[in-house]
Amino acid sequence: MQRREVFTSLASRFRKDKEVTLRPPYYENISLFDKECLTCKEKTCVTFCEEEIICIDEKGRPYLEFKNSGCTYCDSCASACSKEVLNFLNKKQIDAQFSIDTKTCLSWNETICSSCLDVCDQRAIKFFGMFRPIVDMSLCNSCGFCIAPCPSDAIAIKGV
Repeated sequence: MQRREVFTSLASRFRKDKEVTLRPPYYENISLFDKECLTCKEKTCVTFCEEEIICIDEKGRPYLEFKNSGCTYCDSCASACSKEVLNFLNKKQIDAQFSIDTKTCLSWNETICSSCLDVCDQRAIKFFGMFRPIVDMSLCNSCGFCIAPCPSDAIAIKGV
């Protein structure tokens, strides 16, 4: 068992958060999103996503999965969308708020770790001292890059 698996296993015992379905950026109308994405056969948003974070749910709608990477807001999914549901003219970001679970975060439990800070290009992760990270949502663009490197799965996502 790898170190990450040990921490994830331990953290999962404490997590009670309900899973959130995150939709790709660049959509404006959720009812149009639901209707048009269901009839889309090509699913080009998945194919063109450079980070490979767009997946398709059981109903045929795209959603984001941050387990390996995050969103660069590169516009590729919007440019590829044949239904024009994802449109790069809509600068809508991902509807999510991120927070750090203080019970499972290694830093909050006095183990030196800055894996979330190291990948945050927005500098939205702030440390108070050496052991107290928080997410500053005024700077966070909800890209999700902080999720994958966290060894204890301590970054929580809430839909907005």
